Amino acid sequence: MTTAKRTNRKTKSKPRKAAKRKVKTVSIFDKMLRAMPITEAQVQKGLTWGLVGVFVLGAFSVAHYSGINARVKTEVASAVGNAGFEVKRVEVSGVNRIDELKVYEITLAQKDRSMVLVDIDQVRDDLIANGWIKEARISRRLPDTLVVEITEREPMAVWQRGGKLSLIDKTGFPLEDISKEEIPDLPVLVGKKANQRVPELTKLLDVAPALKPMVTGATWIGNRRWNLEFDSGETLALPEGEDTAAAALLNFARMDGVNRLLGRGVVHFDLRDAERAYLRMPKKQVAETPES
Repeated sequence: MTTAKRTNRKTKSKPRKAAKRKVKTVSIFDKMLRAMPITEAQVQKGLTWGLVGVFVLGAFSVAHYSGINARVKTEVASAVGNAGFEVKRVEVSGVNRIDELKVYEITLAQKDRSMVLVDIDQVRDDLIANGWIKEARISRRLPDTLVVEITEREPMAVWQRGGKLSLIDKTGFPLEDISKEEIPDLPVLVGKKANQRVPELTKLLDVAPALKPMVTGATWIGNRRWNLEFDSGETLALPEGEDTAAAALLNFARMDGVNRLLGRGVVHFDLRDAERAYLRMPKKQVAETPES
């Protein structure tokens, strides 16, 4: 009988390799999130709403350029008009000098239109195109009325240039062309671009409040200085320059207050020379004056 020999072989175990520890790296984005005073959930929520906003904006743009919005607006306006919210009446206030029919004509262009479709800004622009209207306020009074409040410009003087006459306001803005027969009791300003000098002239006359009501006209000479006309028939020639002219007018007002210069028969006062004043008498009176 054969005996099998069992041999015990000692197997050498392989040494275990040391397990590598995985180091979790933190991205720059994560670091930024941790540094922010908000939670990650809040950031995620914000991003979600941002994506929703982008989607809505995109949908609106597509609808706008495809004409859907316009059609919806028209349908809504039609429905509002059919419900009785349609322009039927216009109420106008503040009209004194201008033709009220012109205001109604412009505003009633919106008549029988839905209140939703009335272009308030366009109505206002159309009204202000009229020179007399300084400001216009338009509002809707449901269900069917447009309310128009007008602020008119006040005529301050008549501007004469090249045989043409126009009413102007205190800023020099031309209001309306008129004929000689229509000239109101207002000062007459003569000269090219004299209307642009109205604020300057007003400031000048304010220096001599006693003389201001007596001034019936002013002529802008050579685009550099003023001649003033008084209701008693005299002309006062002032020097160039705002300050110089104001000083000369103030001096003239003082002399008139002491010696009564106006209404004494002098035709022309010339104060352009700072050293002396020149007077001109009527030609007839000069001719009758005996020689000394």
